[in-house]
Amino acid sequence: MAMFAASVALVGPALAADKPTVILVHGAFADSTSWDGVAKTLTGDGYTVISAANPLRSLSGDAAFVSDIVKSVKGPVVLVGHSYGGEVITNAANGATNVKALVFVAAFAPDAGESGISLSGKFPGGTLGTALSPPVKLASGGQDLYIDQSKFHDQFAADVPAAKAKLMAIAQRPVTQGALEEKSGDPAWKGIPSWFVYGDADKNIPPKALAWMAERAKSKQTVVVKGGSHVVMVSHPETVTKLIEKASTAAAGQ
Repeated sequence: MAMFAASVALVGPALAADKPTVILVHGAFADSTSWDGVAKTLTGDGYTVISAANPLRSLSGDAAFVSDIVKSVKGPVVLVGHSYGGEVITNAANGATNVKALVFVAAFAPDAGESGISLSGKFPGGTLGTALSPPVKLASGGQDLYIDQSKFHDQFAADVPAAKAKLMAIAQRPVTQGALEEKSGDPAWKGIPSWFVYGDADKNIPPKALAWMAERAKSKQTVVVKGGSHVVMVSHPETVTKLIEKASTAAAGQ
């Protein structure tokens, strides 16, 4: 547990025993605090919550990292992924018999052989490429990607107050280009029930791509937030939390 920054709420045994553990996985250019509004309500409603610090180094490595967290949990799990985190949970849940539901929050849900880069370009509307800062070359090879801080608010979090978006831009976690280019393995959403929520003003992942992925995954429920940016869990935490709890209730009934 010391290897990841997590927000863990310990609640009464009687409450927690009846509910799945919710594991929240952030995406690129965000961090685990992006789930704070969601985690606050979930813990208040009696859920045990882990907000994992996604390494953002490689899809296979990040998925293995989250898979290890899943394996450490006794009992059912609901995996929630934002953006690139959707790719991570798609792979991390494979073979994890305790994962009962997947929730994709403005997130990629790739099929085998697809990558975040390929899915982003499948439909028009994404403007992330023009909002990136010059890449940071890594001594180990490859490069880290950041969103230009001056463009972060409009690109990533347009429906978040400017002052908060400024702090988010400063604290953003970089993702390697390799992680976004790496092809996904077999998708867990083919065997695990999935739910989707995204904003219709998302500039990172085209809304048409998000709708297409939700339909392909046979989403149990898809919620579209009018005017919602790429970070709907920050700007509309109550909507995202409500869907997670619906998925959790369904998972508990399995």
